[in-house]
Amino acid sequence: MEAAIAFTSVRNPSTTRFSSSSSSPSSRVPQRLCVRGPWRGRRLRALRPQSQVQAPGATAADASHHDVVVVGAGIVGLAIARHLLLHTRLSVAVADAAVPCSGATGAGQGYIWMSHRVPGSDMWELAVRSKQLWEELAAEVDGQGGGGARERLGWMRTGSLLVGRTSEELATLEEMTKTLSQAGIHAEFLSASSVHALEPALSVGKDGGAMFLSQDCQIDAVQAVSLIEKTNNSYSSEGRYMEFYNDPAMSLIRSEVTGTVEAVQTSRNILYGRKAIVIASGAWTRSLLHSFLEPALTLDIPVKPRKGHLLVVENFDKVKLNHGLMEVGYVDHQVAKSNCTHMASESSEDEQGALSISMTATLDTKGNLVLGSSREFKGFSREVDKSIVKCMWERAGEFFPAMKNVPLDIDQNTQIRIGHRPYMPDGKPVIGFIPDLPNVLVATGHEGNGLTMALGTAEMVTDMILGNPGKVDCSPFSIKHRFSG
Repeated sequence: MEAAIAFTSVRNPSTTRFSSSSSSPSSRVPQRLCVRGPWRGRRLRALRPQSQVQAPGATAADASHHDVVVVGAGIVGLAIARHLLLHTRLSVAVADAAVPCSGATGAGQGYIWMSHRVPGSDMWELAVRSKQLWEELAAEVDGQGGGGARERLGWMRTGSLLVGRTSEELATLEEMTKTLSQAGIHAEFLSASSVHALEPALSVGKDGGAMFLSQDCQIDAVQAVSLIEKTNNSYSSEGRYMEFYNDPAMSLIRSEVTGTVEAVQTSRNILYGRKAIVIASGAWTRSLLHSFLEPALTLDIPVKPRKGHLLVVENFDKVKLNHGLMEVGYVDHQVAKSNCTHMASESSEDEQGALSISMTATLDTKGNLVLGSSREFKGFSREVDKSIVKCMWERAGEFFPAMKNVPLDIDQNTQIRIGHRPYMPDGKPVIGFIPDLPNVLVATGHEGNGLTMALGTAEMVTDMILGNPGKVDCSPFSIKHRFSG
């Protein structure tokens, strides 16, 4: 989950299946149109001139020309399109295997938080800049009337409470409070009594406490995407924006003369990108790139899916929250102590699928209680594990006494959200050009920070495409010298 964790919604977990917001390798196999061209002896699928390349069922009229093509209509991809449209004269096309919010983005918890950021870290500047851009967008929307940012973005300045219950956790919170304060963030350390005054439903024990950031916010991912889409589509009449949904990317097309990647071939269209092609496909980016690039190519970006469950309880009046909440163990992925048989030590949380659960809690704009969160490596499985949901409920009950004796009926007034964070082993997103493919960029690997960092990432990608100096140092996120086969 993380700040702004994003999951796919499930109302009937026993029967529902999903399509990703990116191309899935198991269901979308590109046609094998490989030909060997002169470009360093390497191949991409469909490496043919326009006259020889045609999507299945397409006609010549289905080829379209744009300045930038974005593959992926999650929050990051759509935000990139928005920033290009607002701040340049470039034309943009967005392609996706499904539709916006049908993948990871559509079920985020919506944290726009600084409480779990580390000043001076590689992610710090991007987080600060992204939050600033969200603040500016919310202020702009408020100025337009019509319900303002709360109605149109789900924007709420709830503030955040990062809570701890042990002496070790309190020492961590005190140090975090000091560090954030020195970095210019308004942070307060609160005793147990002060926490109770802010959140009467929350119990941290007599020796517990919290760090409070009054300026932290949350948004509703679906509402935010709807607003961004409306902005993007306002440029359609100028011929600067086109959407290609339910149309998965199949391959890249490269000039046999210059070696430059010219276009993206989808299942029904050929989308030419004069200046750049951006791959912003979340957890599916690795598989998508493998289908795009010759297997002998050494580049391997190790983004992988980190599955999570999120629980939304409708019309639940036992717990009322005034702020967004997260236990401090979530920040560094500590595993919560629990009686659940699924729990494992953090040292064993690896690709074998070991599970960790931490408490996070918010109220959405409708007043529904949103609880998280679980982490595990289970590939792209979308199966709901009811025992995990039960563990999450029990973990929340350790912080909210009013929930302890309330049984959870998973089939009544609940939503279970299942999704896949785009996890990177080094904890940093990948934002930058692919070496040897100078007009192809990747923007992925934000894990649970996609919503939070979408606007800053969009600004960074736009500067890269234009060749402008960025407002944030992009070197920590680059591909060059970071990955090998």
